[in-house]
Amino acid sequence: MAEYRKLGRTSSQRKALLRNQVTNLLYHGSIRTTETKAKEVQKIAESLIALAVREKDNYETVTVTAKVARKDADGRRVKEVKDGKKVTVYDEVQKEIRKDKPSRLHARRQMMKVFYPVTEVPKEAAGRKKNTKKADLPEKMFDEIAPKYADRNGGYTRIIKIGQRKGDGAMEVLLQLV
Repeated sequence: MAEYRKLGRTSSQRKALLRNQVTNLLYHGSIRTTETKAKEVQKIAESLIALAVREKDNYETVTVTAKVARKDADGRRVKEVKDGKKVTVYDEVQKEIRKDKPSRLHARRQMMKVFYPVTEVPKEAAGRKKNTKKADLPEKMFDEIAPKYADRNGGYTRIIKIGQRKGDGAMEVLLQLV
């Protein structure tokens, strides 16, 4: 017996499909798909959540000095004339950053192998590229999802059967985070 379902696709198509569905499940919280696909997605998602739970507090906080451009009231950079050239004025600021320890960094990179990039679009600017930003899914895993499941030993997802799909009669399910 095989270790995984082939889903009637070539290996590259299957990997792309599973990556896409795992990304959407962990970004949105639930997806609607067929039962066989859901069982495969569930395996991958549960292992990623377990990885995030294991490494959620494995970082150190470091204070660094950063140069930040000074801004005026309109949010534009302040320029100063030096030797006949306009030069941006910078201020030094103390910032606290979280520095991943090696095992957490490895976990982050393992997650990035699975996740596709997600672009967040604000509701008021729908259809415009200007205000979009990239979502950091590993950060969401460590900060939001992992603390929620910290005291739970597995079973992070559930499959709820919806019924048969009208077109081909495939069993449709709702795969969601518990």
